[in-house]
Amino acid sequence: MRENDININLASPRDVVALLETNEISPNKKLGQNFLIDRNILNLIVDSAALSGTEHVLEIGAGLGVLTEQLLEKAAHVTAIEKDSGLYTLLNRRWGNNPKLTLLHADALEADLNALIENGITKLVSNLPYSVGVRIVIDVASSATPPDTMVVLLQKEVGERFVAKPGTNDMGIVSVILQQLYDVKIIRNVKPSCFYPKPEVTSVIIRMNRHERFPLTLGKRQNLQKLVQEAFQQRRKQIVSSMRGAGNNVARDADFIRSSLEKCGISATSRPEELSVEQWVKLSEIWF
Repeated sequence: MRENDININLASPRDVVALLETNEISPNKKLGQNFLIDRNILNLIVDSAALSGTEHVLEIGAGLGVLTEQLLEKAAHVTAIEKDSGLYTLLNRRWGNNPKLTLLHADALEADLNALIENGITKLVSNLPYSVGVRIVIDVASSATPPDTMVVLLQKEVGERFVAKPGTNDMGIVSVILQQLYDVKIIRNVKPSCFYPKPEVTSVIIRMNRHERFPLTLGKRQNLQKLVQEAFQQRRKQIVSSMRGAGNNVARDADFIRSSLEKCGISATSRPEELSVEQWVKLSEIWF
């Protein structure tokens, strides 16, 4: 660790710019690198995670470590993943010797997240790269033992899909997959000025807490995901029409589809976004 790193305020725009320049690091737009520089938003993320000091937290896209630093103070252990070599070097230099931190130089999209989570992860807390935020959250939620809580910072457009209600344009695959497992809530909008460099979009803090209203096995969750993915491939069509030609061994004949919809209290003229999560779960049970 360089001696002058100790006093760096990672929530200070001036310190962040100086740190990047000193280490000859330029924020990578392709990797969605927008560093959080607002102390109030940082505190709100950590507070929303409700850490008690017993948790093993997973952080994806640790960046310069502004969130990592806070998590190490409040959690029992932190596993942080960073893809960028320059940022990984900075993180390792500052916290590499901390016994509470497992720091991984890896691409989260290629890492075995399921194995990491099964190793005791109880919460995901991350400022997610915009380019891969949805994929990461879905991958984590699709693991064998999804975390009890997820608190993530991502673009507002994505967050609105997470919390979407039936009958709205935002209701889709992501909505069903996440809401089947979690109570999902938007905590707060986050302005572009809270980041360096400023993104072109507004962000949101999302909190997801596990519920047990639909206690499905992993296999049944995978079936639900497969059914929903095929249905929303042609979301403008009525389900009876779209599912007759579905792929992935999901297609059924019209009589079966109408009968299944009727058992779930769903109109034969319904389109995918009109169904509730409860109806999707029930339909999946019948379907498979």
